[in-house]
Amino acid sequence: MVRNIGKIYLLINSEIGKERAVRDSLRKMENVKSADMITGRYDIIALIEGETIKDIFSTIMSRIRSIDGIIRTETNLVID
Repeated sequence: MVRNIGKIYLLINSEIGKERAVRDSLRKMENVKSADMITGRYDIIALIEGETIKDIFSTIMSRIRSIDGIIRTETNLVID
């Protein structure tokens, strides 16, 4: 049986000078499959996977948004 795994790309703005610390904190989290610093409007992009979209949103709301240095996030649900 094939499991449906939810995926979200999370775009993150961080405080100046805290980009690496935020990225490193994200990389330590179980559901975060990748976290990379990028150029442009956002500082970091993270790929987050979970058994359900509800699990992913719970991770974002309770764990990720509490990381010191995160100013703003934008959640992008993978649909295909």
